Amino acid sequence: MGTFLFDSTVFGPVYSRRLGSSLGLNLLPDNKKLCNFNCIYCECGLTPRNSNNGNSLPERAVVKRLLEKRLSDPASEREKIDSITFAGNGEPTMHPEFPGILDDVLEIRKKFLPEAKIAVLSNGTLTGHDDIFQALLKTDLNILKMDSFNEATRKIVNCPLTPVSNEQLLKQYKRFRGKLIIQTLFFRGLYKGLYVDNTAPDELEALTDAYGEIKPESIMIYTIARDTPYPGLQKVNEKDLRSIAEIIGKRGIKTLISA
Repeated sequence: MGTFLFDSTVFGPVYSRRLGSSLGLNLLPDNKKLCNFNCIYCECGLTPRNSNNGNSLPERAVVKRLLEKRLSDPASEREKIDSITFAGNGEPTMHPEFPGILDDVLEIRKKFLPEAKIAVLSNGTLTGHDDIFQALLKTDLNILKMDSFNEATRKIVNCPLTPVSNEQLLKQYKRFRGKLIIQTLFFRGLYKGLYVDNTAPDELEALTDAYGEIKPESIMIYTIARDTPYPGLQKVNEKDLRSIAEIIGKRGIKTLISA
């Protein structure tokens, strides 16, 4: 079972397949996952049933202090940091101070690391909240999840704990008017006796139709990289990812592959 958790608020930099040398920000507990999804492939493991109870989240002032301390360290001047990325142990926009923390990070970036990009990895469910929407517009890389546009498949793959339909997500994503990047993780395999494959022709057709409506800056496609909670799940090889990228490319949408 995958149990890869980040044990600090500021971590890295780590090499990201999508973001280069990335300094991470974990706004979530450092000892468990906090998310309104329960994706069956998640490297952080499954979302605990009591995920919303008794959480200790880093306060806004603490995040600011820790990031300033990290970037003001003389050793940081010798590091290559391509991005400062909101990621970590679950869904970063669930932090009640997320918009304010993002403003602080933008200010700190300008002072210490103006060439770095600010990225957010999010499942997109809370983009219907205006404060989250406005905050994400300020980022350089607003990266939002969409693993399937088949409602039944999405419920199996993402196991959403927050009720939101594909049509709601589509409406919320279109509101960004192109200022977003969609990330899709492709995989196949067995989950509780069911064969799941979001690379199947009907799945790809539904996804590419949705991409076409949203008109994002680009699509990031990737596959499983670490252990998952369910060992029957399998990564997709690079050849298949390239074939998927070609299908998406026919819609005139830029596609980036992380194999």
